[in-house]
Amino acid sequence: MDFTSEQRFDDGVLERSFALGEIPGILWTPASTSAPAPLILIGHPPLGLDKIYPRLVARARYYAAEFGFAAATIELPGSGVRPRWEASEQARADLRRVMQAGEPVGAEIVDALVLPLVEKAVPEWQTAMDALLALPEIGGPVGFEGGIISIGIRLAVVDPRIAAANLFAGSLVPGVMFEEAREVTIPLQVLLQWDDEGNERQEALNLYDAFGSKEKTLHANLGGHAGVPEFEVEAGARFFARHLK
Repeated sequence: MDFTSEQRFDDGVLERSFALGEIPGILWTPASTSAPAPLILIGHPPLGLDKIYPRLVARARYYAAEFGFAAATIELPGSGVRPRWEASEQARADLRRVMQAGEPVGAEIVDALVLPLVEKAVPEWQTAMDALLALPEIGGPVGFEGGIISIGIRLAVVDPRIAAANLFAGSLVPGVMFEEAREVTIPLQVLLQWDDEGNERQEALNLYDAFGSKEKTLHANLGGHAGVPEFEVEAGARFFARHLK
């Protein structure tokens, strides 16, 4: 892990940009802590870190300043400044074409869009965890939050370091991920926007039902994809405080 830049905010939170080979990322750590901080991995859609930075930094600073968590994110394959990924771009183009035509999104498009991304991204998240947990100021345990929800599912299944997850419904989910969801046993909180224009509500509810966790909570709010209430940030932080501290 090579740190490439840093800045300290007025709340004392330290932000450092880093690179893991070709993978850019950002780490936020609290001003001070009496012990190594638990870590929250912040997931996001493949839009590029530069475009979604304001949302990420707001959540990360809140977690660090108010709850003493470290938080980190990495750029997804084919996004932002990373090399173009032809198969992913074709899958996105197919999705746009179908949605603009008002046609149903078929399983083949969903699989082509999501499954290769999961296969590439999950090992990269694990590599990032290796490097982050080696830092003296971070000690785990680790939580995962955000989307793409299929990445969160796979991580929860394959990596025992993930102790809890706050997942955001709303991304298209391949059928095979419903089977993997049954293997998820960690504490879960799932956030669902009831009127999300890009999400099939019943499918999101079916996925929630499929999770094998004995402790799982659904937070459903009225409104579209961009209408998540601000209080959900605090709700997510308190969820992680119960399970990571």
